[in-house]
Amino acid sequence: MMYCAPCGIARVDDVKLKKCTACYLVRYCSVKCQKEHRPKHKKECRKRVAELRDKILFKQPESSHYGDCPICLLPLPVDENKIMMHCCSKLVCKGCCHANQVREIQESLEHKCPFCRTAAPEPCDFSDLMKRVEANDPVAICEMGHMRHEEGVYKSAYEYLSKAAELGDVDAHSSLSILYHLGKGVKKDAKREVYHLEQAAIGGHPTARHNLGREEWSNGRLDRAVKHWIIATKLGQDESLEMLKKIYTKSKGCVSKEDFAAALRGHQAAVDATKSPQREVAETFFDSVVALE
Repeated sequence: MMYCAPCGIARVDDVKLKKCTACYLVRYCSVKCQKEHRPKHKKECRKRVAELRDKILFKQPESSHYGDCPICLLPLPVDENKIMMHCCSKLVCKGCCHANQVREIQESLEHKCPFCRTAAPEPCDFSDLMKRVEANDPVAICEMGHMRHEEGVYKSAYEYLSKAAELGDVDAHSSLSILYHLGKGVKKDAKREVYHLEQAAIGGHPTARHNLGREEWSNGRLDRAVKHWIIATKLGQDESLEMLKKIYTKSKGCVSKEDFAAALRGHQAAVDATKSPQREVAETFFDSVVALE
């Protein structure tokens, strides 16, 4: 039978007990009992809240926050081999973008979005993106925040990114952590920086997860840093893999042989899942274009 923590009254038909909404460990029959018990419960409550937070934080995401390409349905790579379509706010892999361009050239077709088939806008025409922003599309709002950041308009960037984060955009949380770290558009705030890093990491952001590991490492919490880097490595994050290699070879005991081997296998599986002949052709093409510039 359940009881009220401070007064001991049992739950019966005419007495309803409510859980502590932070830790869910204890129950109260009234607000008065909850307030009276708070000084005794505070320490235990905070400990349990931290445990619950870590349980969520250190859960291995099934994939990165990028998800799959909406056309070929293969996982999107964590590097730059993808393009954001302003007309529909879809991230499309370069393999599908290149294949679409080749088809259009061969058939003398008008250049259109490979996903929604909207006519491609002129360079520097962001009217389609603004339509998505006005429709409260979090991906578009986040993209506008990134554009404002690149322009150096940090206050506006912060406003866009904050709104996108409120709407659940993982990338916006990662970008906000950078603004709080640098103090651009907002005052420097280490706690808010870590909060947004954690939100992004929980959402499957590999780079945010890596940066969170660096934050923990610099604060001397080595075991937590290694956990973050193992998770990021299994998502295909190269920098985290390099950190694990250094730690495994130079800091004996920080990373076990089994954990390091599992991280290597996870990284390889994540990278292999993003590969396809179409993407390899596109990568070769775009690399040749860059070489000519």
